[in-house]
Amino acid sequence: MQPAVTVEEGLWLVETAIQPDRLSDLQELIFRQCWAGLTYQQIAEEAGYDPDYVRVTGSRLWQSLSIACGEKITKNNLQVTLRRYKQQHDHLSDAKILPPNNHHSSQLQKLPSLSSEFNFNSFHLESLEGPVPIESPFYVERPFTDEYVHAEISKPGALVRIKAPKQYGKTSLLIRALAKAGQLGCKTARLNFHHADSSTLNSLNSLLRWFCANLTHQLGLELRLDDYWDEDLGSKVSCTTYLQGYLLEQLQCPLVLALDEVNVIFEYPTVAQDFLPLLRFWHEEANNLAVWGHLRMVVSHSTEVYVPLNLNQSPFNVGLPIKLKPFSLSQIQDLAQRHQIGESLTETTFLNALHQLTNGHPYLIRLALHTLAQGEIDGELLLQDASTSAGIYANHLQGHLAMLQQHPELAADFQAVIQADRPIRIDTIAAYKLQSMGLLRLQGDEVIPSCDLYRLYFQNRLS
Repeated sequence: MQPAVTVEEGLWLVETAIQPDRLSDLQELIFRQCWAGLTYQQIAEEAGYDPDYVRVTGSRLWQSLSIACGEKITKNNLQVTLRRYKQQHDHLSDAKILPPNNHHSSQLQKLPSLSSEFNFNSFHLESLEGPVPIESPFYVERPFTDEYVHAEISKPGALVRIKAPKQYGKTSLLIRALAKAGQLGCKTARLNFHHADSSTLNSLNSLLRWFCANLTHQLGLELRLDDYWDEDLGSKVSCTTYLQGYLLEQLQCPLVLALDEVNVIFEYPTVAQDFLPLLRFWHEEANNLAVWGHLRMVVSHSTEVYVPLNLNQSPFNVGLPIKLKPFSLSQIQDLAQRHQIGESLTETTFLNALHQLTNGHPYLIRLALHTLAQGEIDGELLLQDASTSAGIYANHLQGHLAMLQQHPELAADFQAVIQADRPIRIDTIAAYKLQSMGLLRLQGDEVIPSCDLYRLYFQNRLS
């Protein structure tokens, strides 16, 4: 059995490891209290500090110690890690570590890293904003989904449709499809319709010129819109001619075009009824002209299309459909291990509770594990405060609340869903919009809250 380390020995180990730096009074207080098993909230209440300030200070302390000691350190593994650290120094120096008051302590050199095989820089917690980077160790592949997408874009005239609520990983999958396309020798481009101004989206001609101009710029070609745009022929024919006669001919190789957040266009029904069928037309032209076989499209959208479209013209009933699902418990367990949050937090009990609270919502899961990996909070407090304004999801939840307050009709429909004790029916377009936000799930023609977190948070705030 490994010998215990006292808090005084632990402090001395830390002070020695971070020389010439020293712990501040608050850092030492946090170290001692976390060693004793107190939470950040308890430390703040006892010492008279703001809880958020204590959490941030604690997080920075564990990051500094992790770098100094060469191993990931959190408030949850503090004693175990420093015990191993002490043992290694005992082994290397063949001498027992002496407490800081011993006169020999000043003669000891700075302790070596715990493990020469461990590289703290390899464990880098990324920003949670935007898509998961291509080389990220935290990207979770859905079974078969990535493979299906990669296989499909190798086919002439391919059309892949990725559907999932916001923050479910659509763009992360999409940029991996583009990376795969690049490996296959294809040209790639990505257009995000959130980047188009409302004035652009209000006019089909403006939208198609924006579309062509952005695509030309990304492909590094000279912009020649005026050479192909003909008012007499109309903007749809002009855009199609520009793609076929200029861009695709110039490339002389396949082009994989990612169209991100196409659901933005749903808010402009008149424009959508002309633009969306155009995507299907280009897809089907691959059967008639070889040059259109070079265009492969990956379309992402966060909800079912609610713009009236002729079934024979809709791009949403052709091609390969991909529907991203929430993370399963096994996927959450795998991701928790990648975050190195310690055995106590990767146990089934905690992860089951987190899964039940969030229903496997990818962003909510990643935020929880990211926060735990920083050592800012323990699992019990995370779950306890999750649906409150003091919890880690506060900004996320307040963002949804602000959106609902701006759209009272959506708020009223969602309030009805929250208050019901069974699945209910609401207005179809409202259901699609709330599903796009990730707030509810469809069950046939009825809906329910997408997870307990949203039910708990909104049940009193929308009344």
